[in-house]
Amino acid sequence: MNNNQLWENTLTEIELGISKANFSTWFKNTHIVKQDGGLVYVGVPNEFVKEWLNNKYHKFILKSLRDTYENVRGVEYIICKDGQQEDHHKENNRVEIRSGIYGGLPLDDLYINKEDNLNPRYTFDSFVIGSFNELAYTASQAVIKKPGLVYNPLFIYGKTGLGKTHLIQSVGNHIKKMSSGKKIHYVTSEKFSLDYINSLQVNKINQFKEKYRKYDILIMDDIQFLSNKEKTQEELFHLFNTLYDNNKQIIFSSDQHPAYIPALEERLKSRFSAGMTIDISSPDFESKLAILKAKSSVNNFSVADDIYEYLASNIEGSIRELEGVLNIIMCQSQLKNKDLSINEIKLLIKNNARPQKSITVKDVVKIVSDFYSINEESIYEKTRKKEVVKPRQIVMYLLREDFSISYPSIGQKLGGRDHTTVIHSCEKIKTDLKTNNILVQEIDQLRSML
Repeated sequence: MNNNQLWENTLTEIELGISKANFSTWFKNTHIVKQDGGLVYVGVPNEFVKEWLNNKYHKFILKSLRDTYENVRGVEYIICKDGQQEDHHKENNRVEIRSGIYGGLPLDDLYINKEDNLNPRYTFDSFVIGSFNELAYTASQAVIKKPGLVYNPLFIYGKTGLGKTHLIQSVGNHIKKMSSGKKIHYVTSEKFSLDYINSLQVNKINQFKEKYRKYDILIMDDIQFLSNKEKTQEELFHLFNTLYDNNKQIIFSSDQHPAYIPALEERLKSRFSAGMTIDISSPDFESKLAILKAKSSVNNFSVADDIYEYLASNIEGSIRELEGVLNIIMCQSQLKNKDLSINEIKLLIKNNARPQKSITVKDVVKIVSDFYSINEESIYEKTRKKEVVKPRQIVMYLLREDFSISYPSIGQKLGGRDHTTVIHSCEKIKTDLKTNNILVQEIDQLRSML
């Protein structure tokens, strides 16, 4: 059996056994280089993919190969560039920091086109997929196949620095590449609001309307900044209806679920929730490890596995913070012209770590009270009003679960309540979380605000 046929049949079986997101991430740009005495050599694009396939999918790949061709006895992975095996005799100790995967792009391709505002650096090729963002990635893949017809609007939300902008711009860049006739535009909500205000001031509101209604795909980032901007919200409402009624794809991002954006019109919240609303959560250990290795790989840089594991375990922030720490390590390695030790890296992290925000009981009470639109003093009062009981129970639950404050201490800080009352409240929220999806979303939102 020839190489192409063997690998094509094998990939067909592999695709049935894993998620589409993982299949696209790890098996794209792979091929069989050669077969030798029952040993199959699979070409992969970089060291990171080689390591991942070897550690995570090796048995599955071998089984799939053998199911296709019984004479296969083993599989090995070799790094290829443009179909050729990469030269492994480079100076391994030399650190070379490049402009990542964009280094090979023509200079003109690095400029942001003023018409679509898309940054060419944001592509699916450079987007690392993990359990924390797999659903959002899968939804974006559905959108690029049938823009305007599925998941319209697509609303991605999550804390800052988790890759929302990267993902939504990747959708635009992919459609731009595959469908040159599509009119695409990326804009932040602040820029949209500014455009609207300027058009009013110079009496060019019709030109403003015509500009935004001509697009086939409109991507609007950081929608939460429209809070309290009533006139801009009204204009967006009408724009949304026009685009939606004409099957034009609309994509939004926000740092919180649309239902919980303060001072946002209910009719907009309803429109935002009409399609697919998906959150991107904080990356887990395995995802952070994958991100660190992927970012290292595109910069032709690597450190020992125990250092990657230390970074993934001890950096609790966003992807942006992970990349920032990695950039510091790469720069220091380049300056010193040597690999940094684990102790040197620990010192770097300590000296460059972002100070942790100190949260008090009063802060938790204020955030929960504002979220549920009640007076924060009522949390401390001996009242059984329905609109107060639930927020108070949530305050107790968060103080116990997220900040490990003792039951007696919580009771004392919240109006001198008995610790058994606190225990009952925490258990009530725990029980409700098992069946109440709205409560789950509310708790998640409050945690992100904390």
